[in-house]
Amino acid sequence: MKKIFILFAVSVVTLAANAQQIAQVSKKEVKEEKKEVRKEKRQLAGQQVSYQSKQAFIGDFGNIPNAVWHRDNFFDAVKFTKDGITQTAYYDDKFELVGTLFTKSFEDLPKTAQDYINKKYAGYQKGRVIMFDDNEFNDTDMMLYGVKFEDADNYFMEMKKGKQDFVLQVTPEGNVLFFAEMHK
Repeated sequence: MKKIFILFAVSVVTLAANAQQIAQVSKKEVKEEKKEVRKEKRQLAGQQVSYQSKQAFIGDFGNIPNAVWHRDNFFDAVKFTKDGITQTAYYDDKFELVGTLFTKSFEDLPKTAQDYINKKYAGYQKGRVIMFDDNEFNDTDMMLYGVKFEDADNYFMEMKKGKQDFVLQVTPEGNVLFFAEMHK
């Protein structure tokens, strides 16, 4: 009886381990599949901000007075203030919110990132910090500082030392990555 119980327990543990491996493989396959169908950015035609983007903005944020719109090559963008926070929202060629940008401070970065930056970049001047808040329901990639990146919530911090101007990308988990050189 004891042997049967031990065999049963081993079987349950093995099944659980296999189920976990299958779940991990499934998540990886879904993520890779999602990347394959990720929307490529399409250049917007014309100079005028689309009516549909403006309507989507009202649906997403409400009717906010003094919102200032502009169109760049890939996005309709609107700068506005809501609840005392100035933000810029970006809409793609399908008039869907890609995400929002807003200013943060160095102290808003995860503590591990602050410690890493203070140590690795001692002597560098810390510049502007912005946060990109991704719309998880839209897979359109965003572009900042002339660099395309996968849609995800991230901080971006400008750094300077002498003639070196560059941007660091900081994940919400505190990972710090070189993002782009800044060209003036």
